[in-house]
Amino acid sequence: MVEQQLNITTADGEMSTFICHPERGGPHPIILFYMDAPAIREELRDMARRLASVGYYVMLPNLYYRSGVMELGPLTGPDAEALRARMFGFMNSLTIPLIMADTTALLAHADADPAAAKGAVGAVGYCMSGQYAINAATHFPDRVTAAASIYGVRLVTDQPDSPHLAGSKTKAELYFGCAETDHWAPLEMLPPLRKALEDAGATAEVELYPGVEHGFAFPQRPVYNRDAAERHWERLFALFGRRLG
Repeated sequence: MVEQQLNITTADGEMSTFICHPERGGPHPIILFYMDAPAIREELRDMARRLASVGYYVMLPNLYYRSGVMELGPLTGPDAEALRARMFGFMNSLTIPLIMADTTALLAHADADPAAAKGAVGAVGYCMSGQYAINAATHFPDRVTAAASIYGVRLVTDQPDSPHLAGSKTKAELYFGCAETDHWAPLEMLPPLRKALEDAGATAEVELYPGVEHGFAFPQRPVYNRDAAERHWERLFALFGRRLG
């Protein structure tokens, strides 16, 4: 496996990005892996490696680079409340237009790397970044052919770039994996999400993972559920296999 941690120049600075892909057999289809709110950490790098191990060029950017941070560390201990407030401040500093601008820079970098394929691209986002993965499909409809939101938040909003409206803006295949117990993405969100996608004739699936909580796919979380996590990997590999090859 080839691994790199490098800075990609954007309009707002230098975005540290972890890139991994197989050493041989390229060029490899690109997968954009958008981080969750607790930021870059080895847990996410290991997940990127798992995606790369089956033949992909995986890009895991630090979305908090504008704030000058990358790894927040454990959000536990006596200062947990203050640390979480800091995290939410970073999370709320992001917008879909900012992340789509960053995505333009990511794709430009990948297109200059002979290890990355120039064709179809996949995207996946967890928690705060589910919305970014889906918007990658709508903002780059000629490149992103598969996008997945895993316990994504803000999937149904009153904004024109709300993810639930994506079906009318992209031909990409979309996947939404949702936890049954999710304070950040309540079940009330699912009916309007499903209806909007169906009304648009989207190639999309909204799947409820019963008996699990928000964060179930992260091995280092107390709510980790191995069976559900492995099912989400099966869904991702199948989705990207269909659409990226």
